[in-house]
Amino acid sequence: MKIAALIVAAGRGTRAGPGAPKQWRLLAGQRVIDWTLARFQAAPEVGRIMLVLHPDDIGAFTPARNIEVTAGGASRAASVRAGLEALAADPPDLVLIHDVARPCLPQPVIDAVITALATAPGAAPALPVTDALWQGSDGRVTGMRDRAGLYRAQTPQGFRFAAILAAHRAHAGGAADDVEIARAAGLEVRIVPGHDDNLKITHAEDFARAERILGGQMDIRLGHGYDVHRFGPGDHVMLCGIAVPHDRGLQGHSDADVGLHAITDAIYGALAMGDIGRHFPPSDPQWKGAESLVFLRHAAELAREQGFTLSNIDCTLICESPKIGPHAATMQARIADILGLDPARVSVKATTSERLGFTGREEGIAAMATAALVKP
Repeated sequence: MKIAALIVAAGRGTRAGPGAPKQWRLLAGQRVIDWTLARFQAAPEVGRIMLVLHPDDIGAFTPARNIEVTAGGASRAASVRAGLEALAADPPDLVLIHDVARPCLPQPVIDAVITALATAPGAAPALPVTDALWQGSDGRVTGMRDRAGLYRAQTPQGFRFAAILAAHRAHAGGAADDVEIARAAGLEVRIVPGHDDNLKITHAEDFARAERILGGQMDIRLGHGYDVHRFGPGDHVMLCGIAVPHDRGLQGHSDADVGLHAITDAIYGALAMGDIGRHFPPSDPQWKGAESLVFLRHAAELAREQGFTLSNIDCTLICESPKIGPHAATMQARIADILGLDPARVSVKATTSERLGFTGREEGIAAMATAALVKP
């Protein structure tokens, strides 16, 4: 059973107040869009994510594991249609259509929708209306409405892919959501339990509530890494992914990039998964001379598979020479590129040991690193 998530993120969100569209704003240390995507990346049933962005925003998103991007349309329905058409080239069996502005989605809601689709062509989460309903005008109550049988709709709204694609192709447009389009095509839509935490960020004050929810759910891990390599013959050293000219090289089984090794071990440490030697034994000849970015990408992929997002990296290089300052910004950009991070989330700095110890005697280079992982 192939299941895809379609995340609608092409809107401008003007009701959320001035500033960038709400999906690009920070929420509890990450962008709203990052929280939402992480929910589906952590869902073991979901093998593919189609992200629908405004054409102006496509360049603002860095592609990541199992995420594809397509341009949306002038309305929500048009954006969903664009996402469905993009998926149609390799159609899934089921599709979960979700609003990017619902970053606090609990996993049980995803599970309930998928389970319901085993016996129905459509399923969507909702909460029964429990408050009294008034009709009003000019700030005064003018009448009452019966709340019996009324629900507050949520997403993801799930469907058998072929059925919802046909429904969208046949629909004239102007629907409130995909359930309306499905029902217009005669599809049954099963109601499954929603969740109070699954709020949709609409107004500026909703950010504070979402932050409280995420703050209570986050799994935050810190890992520390330390590595040392001695100098040997050579004309450059590999440090933090770049070749730095030097009158000696660093010795090691791989390319001896002490900076990337420390960062890699920091990520493994945050995951409680040992160190580089456990995953890439130095006794294995296939890793002789290997680029250290292979190790770093492996650690980052393990973090993502467990539902973690890399929040930030801090690396300190300890040496008398070569001078790190002229290369620090390039190192920062290279690490960010390897990990798919914003460079502003990567720190590279250097210090000396005041001519003390093996680094002071210029016998080698040491590195320390800290990695922060966050799981919503």
